Amino acid sequence: MTADQFVKALVAEGLNVKEYKDWRNHNRNHKGAWGPVHGVVIHHTAGTNSLDLCYDGTSELPGPLCQTYLHKNGTAYMVGNGRANHAGTFAQNAVTAAVNESPTHPRPDASEPVDGNVQFYGIEIENLGNGKDPFPDVQYQAAVLWAAAICRFHGWTANSVIGHGEGTRRKVDPAFDMNEFRRNVAAQLGQSPKPEPKPEPPATRPDVPAFPGTYYFRPGAKNQFVTQLGRQLVKKGYGRYYKVGPGPQWTAVDRAAVRAFQEAQGWSGAGADGYPGPQTWKRLFS
Repeated sequence: MTADQFVKALVAEGLNVKEYKDWRNHNRNHKGAWGPVHGVVIHHTAGTNSLDLCYDGTSELPGPLCQTYLHKNGTAYMVGNGRANHAGTFAQNAVTAAVNESPTHPRPDASEPVDGNVQFYGIEIENLGNGKDPFPDVQYQAAVLWAAAICRFHGWTANSVIGHGEGTRRKVDPAFDMNEFRRNVAAQLGQSPKPEPKPEPPATRPDVPAFPGTYYFRPGAKNQFVTQLGRQLVKKGYGRYYKVGPGPQWTAVDRAAVRAFQEAQGWSGAGADGYPGPQTWKRLFS
């Protein structure tokens, strides 16, 4: 993708995009090839306030360290256009699985003959990576949209998306389940870019309901999933917000109950905005 195509694709998918410094001319192309590309790699920063680090890098590992840095609030900052120091060396079996869009991604071989910086886009998601630092729904969903936008542009499936730890044994990021992430990307690819039509309700198991999508929880929404959400909130101890039992109409009462639940998880700011996303849904029904 050109810089203009990259931004256009992300905005069309619904992301809040910010262009940072001279990102359009910022790359490592002078150090080696860039492309052909075959997929995207998901990383976490393992730090805080990492925007400048992702742009500048370090003396040992010059920037950009990715094409896109993702803030906790879901803002996607463009920091590189072209080759970036994000992947390093990759195992051949991991790259083959991504290129072939395999539904299964094997444990990477110990041998790493492939330069992953040549063949993959990379995103750095702001997170400590310690299993305790949450990925707010707005941030997680933005990561899904980012991966889906690139896959949509290239005509790839969600199986072209891998975690850094799926490309090399040297890494473990990101600190969430990549199989679930790919399912979320696949669901997003099943929808048109915004403005999006109403998606078909997904098939759900009664004991493990799938997150239906943010479409169903917005002002004016009225559907079965709002009722399902409200009933689960009551089960979890948030019935005090409902003077009347949960119903299909999304209201400020539902949002207040969701926000209280999110805050009880230790989330704040954009992570506790009262609108359910995949992480809130998963935590609520677990």
